Amino acid sequence: MVGHIVVGVDGSAPATAAVEWAAADAQRREVALRIVHVCQQWPHSDDTEYCTKALEAAAARARELTRAVDVTSELLSGDVVNALIAESESADSLVLGSRGLGGFAGLVLGSVGMAVTGHATGPVVIVRAPSPLRHDRVVVGYDGSRHSEAAMAYAVQQARARGAQLHVVSAWQIPALSPYAVAYGSLIEELMRQETHAARERVTPWRESNSDLVITDEQVCTHPVKALIDAARTADLVVVGSRGLGGFTSAVLGSVSHGVLHHVTCPVAVVRPRGTEES
Repeated sequence: MVGHIVVGVDGSAPATAAVEWAAADAQRREVALRIVHVCQQWPHSDDTEYCTKALEAAAARARELTRAVDVTSELLSGDVVNALIAESESADSLVLGSRGLGGFAGLVLGSVGMAVTGHATGPVVIVRAPSPLRHDRVVVGYDGSRHSEAAMAYAVQQARARGAQLHVVSAWQIPALSPYAVAYGSLIEELMRQETHAARERVTPWRESNSDLVITDEQVCTHPVKALIDAARTADLVVVGSRGLGGFTSAVLGSVSHGVLHHVTCPVAVVRPRGTEES
């Protein structure tokens, strides 16, 4: 594990929620916290003053919420996306608010957030707002692909640090069939049994190697977005891989990630395996 968490701030309410989430995570996992603000228009004195104040306020809030956590902060300049991606290279994880001001505008829906999430090294956690409830439950989407393996490893780490249950969701869809496909009902049932069995088997090694955790799993024949939205209603964190197989393919750039980020209100971690070159 890399030794510090990075959180990007801009003075907005979601950025403050991101700082609070990152501070709690740093406290739980006993790692340092680095707070950065990318001031794109830093040559103007008024902008620089705002950037400095936003950064100072975020650092003060993090220190207020933590004990014995090394909290540092730095004002950066340049392109927001490139700066945050560069920060992620040496970070355990990168934490961002779901929306923001300036360069962070439209973080979930716009090009900045998707670019950072799609290209950052390691996990990116998107925080929408402080959660009023605690469920002691981490949900992870898992299909056995390399990216979902990385997501599972991060979810295990999070569940252990929180003393929480880990719930593994595997979902798939049956292709649309013609009206004459009723004759293949028994074949479809057999395929579903095979999918369910394979999904359960994939979880077994994780359960055996993490006997200190309560790991539950479910296998559902539905769209992966729906499955994760349903599971997220009682989750403190939802974790997905940045790409996958089957329904989780292109989890960052495709419909699954968009659906999860649009509809899941708890924090969402999108995990990209370190060392991957593809977008």
